[in-house]
Amino acid sequence: MKMNAKILTIAAASFLGAISTATAAEKYELDTDHTNVLFFVNHLGFSTMEGEFDDVQGSFVFDQEDVTKSQVSVTIKATSVDTDVEALDDHLRSAEFFDVDNHPDIRFESRGIEKTGENTGQITGDLTMHGVTKSVTLDATFNRAGEHPMTKLYVAGFSATTSLIRSEYGIVYGTPYVGDQVDIRIEVEGLRVEE
Repeated sequence: MKMNAKILTIAAASFLGAISTATAAEKYELDTDHTNVLFFVNHLGFSTMEGEFDDVQGSFVFDQEDVTKSQVSVTIKATSVDTDVEALDDHLRSAEFFDVDNHPDIRFESRGIEKTGENTGQITGDLTMHGVTKSVTLDATFNRAGEHPMTKLYVAGFSATTSLIRSEYGIVYGTPYVGDQVDIRIEVEGLRVEE
């Protein structure tokens, strides 16, 4: 009986542990009104040009107990590029830059997430842009999660940064006068999907 009781106890603990793990991972949809993808590029050595994308869609799974089980999937509409200069935006949409007619989407799919500190981690994934897919790593910070004081929806917020070399994606126009390195800053709020 003692052996059977011990086996039952172990089985019950394993079952409860499985439930805990399953419920720890929560799915979020990007709050598009509070999600920003900004980029910064050196302009002829005189200044740093700033732009953003106005159409960013996606979702993520966030497991606070084990961040390695988390996932990120994002699609950016390249045509939504916005620098506050209409002529420049039209040029960036052209074949000399994003070539939005042939490559309308910029996609990021995570492949792995590593915790680096109490509220920090690195998200490694595949970035597809201009028809080229390369691995990039985001340095991410978990800001907080909780109930929004006005909407009462459950929100999780993150900040992230990375840099990429645009010529590696076949976007070479203007180099080296216009910077080849593009620094990216991301601010994300996700709304928890209630099952």
